[in-house]
Amino acid sequence: MGWSQNLFRVLWRALSKEVKEQVGTDRFGNKYYYIPEYKNWRGQTIREKRIVESANKREIDYEVGDIPTEWEAWIRKTRKTPPTMEETMKNEKHKEEIKMKTKDFYEKEKLLREESSKEHLAPPVQTQIKGHASAPYFGKEESSVAPTSTGKTFQPGSWMPQDGKSHNQ
Repeated sequence: MGWSQNLFRVLWRALSKEVKEQVGTDRFGNKYYYIPEYKNWRGQTIREKRIVESANKREIDYEVGDIPTEWEAWIRKTRKTPPTMEETMKNEKHKEEIKMKTKDFYEKEKLLREESSKEHLAPPVQTQIKGHASAPYFGKEESSVAPTSTGKTFQPGSWMPQDGKSHNQ
C-alpha cells in the first residue's frame, strides 16, 4: 500500500471512532484484530469486525493454509473467542499425527492387497493355439484329407480335393 492510503486509513479511523485492538498472532506472523461495534459520526451503528493483517503483505503471495484453521474460524465468527497459541500448536501436532497414521495405514493396506492377490490367483497356464475355434479340426493334431461331413453337417472349407486341382475352371 502506498503512504497516501495509510494516511487516509489513519484519518478515517480517527474520525470514525474505529478502535482496532490486537487479539493475537499466529505462527506465520499474521496479526489478528478486533474492532468492537461502535456508532460513527453520523449516528449509524457499525457492526463489529474481525481483521487479519497478513505477514505477507502482497495478495498474490497468499496461499491456502497461510491462516490456521482456528484463526479462520474466529475471523468467520464461527467461534467466539480467539484461539490461544497452545491450542493452535496442539491442533498442528494432532494433524501431523493423523497424516502419519494415514500414511502407515495405506502402506499396510497396499502390502496386504499385494499378498492376498498373490495367494488367490492361480498360476498362469501355458496355452497352445492350434487353429481357429470355428475350424473343424480345432484341437485335433492334423486335419484329415478325406471329406468329414455329409450334406446335413457340411461346413465350408472342411474338404479340399486330393489332387489339388481347382474345380472352378
